Amino acid sequence: MILLDTSILSLAYRRRHRTEPAPHAVEILRQLILDDAPLSIPGIVFQEVLSGVRTEAQFERLLRALETFPIITAEPKHHILAARNANACRRKGVATSTVDCLIAALATCSGASLFTLDEDFVRMAPICGLKLFRKS
Repeated sequence: MILLDTSILSLAYRRRHRTEPAPHAVEILRQLILDDAPLSIPGIVFQEVLSGVRTEAQFERLLRALETFPIITAEPKHHILAARNANACRRKGVATSTVDCLIAALATCSGASLFTLDEDFVRMAPICGLKLFRKS
């Protein structure tokens, strides 16, 4: 399974001029969708992406698009692992956010790779066993 992070979804669903080519990461996401790859969205990412919308019409369009992906919601075990990850990262001098630690825990517990453009996860990955999705 591949979990989609806020950074990739925001880029994919951001309004662009029709003349602008899609960024490489968006092309990869499109291909994953066409290939029917097992893609999911952490619940907190679902909320984050929907929170950045200006109009109700845009919100509804984005909601319809995002609802096509399964949503992975956090349970107590995920929050416990997120706290452990945060503590381990802090001990190693790596700054994290609560949300990023939860996303990492959801990915790790589900055996998923995280598709992200956020470099914070690159720093976290070796400390908390997070697998990152990489496709050139």
